[in-house]
Amino acid sequence: MRIVELPEILDALDEAAALAAVEDGFRRLHRGGVQLAEVAHLNFEHPPGDCHVKGGYIAGDDVFVFKFATSFYRNPEQGLSSSNGCMIVVSAKTGEQLAMLKDQGILTDTRTAMAGAIAARAIVRPGSKILGVVGTGIQAKMQGEMIARLLGLDEILVCGRSPDKALALANDLGGEAVDLAELCARADLIVTTTPSTSPVLTADIVRPGTRIVAVGADTPGKQELETALTAKARLIVDSAVQCAHHGEAGWPIRAGQIAPETLVELGALLENPVAFPDDEIVVADLTGVAVQDIAIAKTVWERLAN
Repeated sequence: MRIVELPEILDALDEAAALAAVEDGFRRLHRGGVQLAEVAHLNFEHPPGDCHVKGGYIAGDDVFVFKFATSFYRNPEQGLSSSNGCMIVVSAKTGEQLAMLKDQGILTDTRTAMAGAIAARAIVRPGSKILGVVGTGIQAKMQGEMIARLLGLDEILVCGRSPDKALALANDLGGEAVDLAELCARADLIVTTTPSTSPVLTADIVRPGTRIVAVGADTPGKQELETALTAKARLIVDSAVQCAHHGEAGWPIRAGQIAPETLVELGALLENPVAFPDDEIVVADLTGVAVQDIAIAKTVWERLAN
């Protein structure tokens, strides 16, 4: 098995190719052409963190991929990244482990940001100009950069629990640090990137027509959006099964306020785009699906193997 370290991975990572592969992966998932392993989760309290293992196979591929990823949210206090992990590329013909991509969580973070941008592009209201970023961590920065760049948004607002961190991120993004009420009042599109277990965005402060990309609820118990908010929004999900189990969509489903059948998978929306009413709140609930890991790992491995 070839061990590939981060510098070599970054050299082989082509953003345009990976972005196209991730989007195609969502389409293939919706068509039923992807076999996904059941997600394994571990949650930690002291210090707070989580671990998940995801894997899958796209029909017809020469390889399949398993990903091991961790997030420990106080790591930056020790000078460490909050993300870590690796991806294993395996032959779908012999079962041979071809490569371990020791990406230190970078590929996971990148494919997550790409999914956010893909979802944002699919739900954004025409004429939108202002992006609101809730959170100040790795995903806040990556989502803010990628969504604003790919959608051509003119202005970025940042809100976080720490005013100093919010200001620092706003400076990095060329934006403005604001409180949550102002962010919701001004932003056309909001991306939430926190590991919160209690709602950050509530129904009373999100105005009609707002589009939201929620990426924080990726393990059981997390919730960034109030149930009253998701219950009245149009819900677009990366995976209907995963989101009903541990995404934002699961909260109104368990409360009996919406039916699972109302969830629309992102792959379906990409196949058949919808012009949402201007006053409709649309939420893209992204729990992170193994097809994203397969897609980005494949694009890296194909360049390394040639």
